Amino acid sequence: MKEYQTITEISGPLVYAEVDEAIGYDEIVEIETAQGDTLRGQVLESSEGLVAIQVFEGTSGIDQNASVRFLGETMKMPVTEDLLGRVLDGSGRPIDGGPEIVPDERQDIVGAAINPYSREYPEEFIETGVSAIDGMNTLVRGQKLPIFSSSGQPHSELAMQIARQASVPEDESAEEEESSEFAVIFGAMGITQEEANEFMQDFERTGALERSVVFMNLADDPAVERTVTPRMVLTTAEYLAFEKDYHVLVILTDMTNYCEALREIGAAREEVPGRRGYPGYMYTDLAQLYERAGRIEGREGSVTQIPILTMPGDDDTHPIPDLTGYITEGQIYVDPDLNSQGLEPPVNVLPSLSRLMDDGIGEGLTREDHGDVSDQMYAAYAEGEDLRDLVNIVGREALSERDNKYLDFADAFETEFVDQGFDQNRDLEETLEIGWDLLSMLPKEELNRVDEEFIETYYREDDSERQVVEAAD
Repeated sequence: MKEYQTITEISGPLVYAEVDEAIGYDEIVEIETAQGDTLRGQVLESSEGLVAIQVFEGTSGIDQNASVRFLGETMKMPVTEDLLGRVLDGSGRPIDGGPEIVPDERQDIVGAAINPYSREYPEEFIETGVSAIDGMNTLVRGQKLPIFSSSGQPHSELAMQIARQASVPEDESAEEEESSEFAVIFGAMGITQEEANEFMQDFERTGALERSVVFMNLADDPAVERTVTPRMVLTTAEYLAFEKDYHVLVILTDMTNYCEALREIGAAREEVPGRRGYPGYMYTDLAQLYERAGRIEGREGSVTQIPILTMPGDDDTHPIPDLTGYITEGQIYVDPDLNSQGLEPPVNVLPSLSRLMDDGIGEGLTREDHGDVSDQMYAAYAEGEDLRDLVNIVGREALSERDNKYLDFADAFETEFVDQGFDQNRDLEETLEIGWDLLSMLPKEELNRVDEEFIETYYREDDSERQVVEAAD
């Protein structure tokens, strides 16, 4: 192993050094400062005679007297089942005061792409305990379903609720055999110390930490580390899913901070910027992360992703949510207006979408009436929303009795179905029962998206009359 003292330039998080041998892209580097500190880095660019190194801990303390050693291997994550219950920093080192990790193996953090031929189509339901997701935008194993939020919204609380409550309902045949275990891997990038404390207190208070692995990259940690954190998270998830047969839910927050780190590094490298200053390769970079979700034929486990991103200026045409929407299978919108009304969680189901929902619900998967109930509630709520705009112009007295029922439905949908509190865990049966309570506010003839058989079984005549009386009061 050669050691160089040939640093020529330090630019932001990058160090440039002259070399006299071929250095591999992504190779791991150790830099020893004059003070005796050893910092880790990664080769970002390699040309004849010169390499650019991104330093994970930041370039503070590095000068031209520092020594550079190239280790001849790419960055690897030490993986073992014993990682469950542990808290690590953004580059995979324990920060919970526990023992050092003794890995079963060390895996490359870039990972191997899943062969499309070997992918299994995602169609098994994951229960989050959140009605707006389970009932209207169902999550299935192997899906990638991002949460679109904006600054100041309670997306962190929603992430904690999902991490705490998520489970995989096993069918009866699976229960007789040994069922797969469920694990949550939580990757935080660029969050504040206050947010980190809230996450950890919630994980410890509820006991969710026992089945979780937590990676924490704080706002004052180097931006370069942020580019490594999601790859550490996903490498751990793939190991648990495809080698230990876990169903793994990966929650990544906040992808906006990850993309800002890409932009910072791109600026330091003096790259030609793309849209709004972000690197032109950001789409490819995000796809390399998101496409690591899925199921593999012949393997019991699965990797499901919920990336969370805060849309700058609440603008879903911004490059980060825009590119994310192209790659993933839907989105969940956290709505500022619903949040200002005090709804918890403030999920707006109208622009939200789960593209794989139809394949993951129905008889034998959730309940036979699930799809019809969801479609009918969506249509009724959308009509109620349109009528709210009309009421602002002509007043409620000018509307017909039918229109008033749809207005009442929209109000009840928000206060009874969407608003459940961040501490309430509703199973799917309860979610669908609330759905039928709401649909029973409408006359039977209005339920044109529900099968007649389901109306006969679940529609509540008494509830319809009761709701109308309550609305009149």
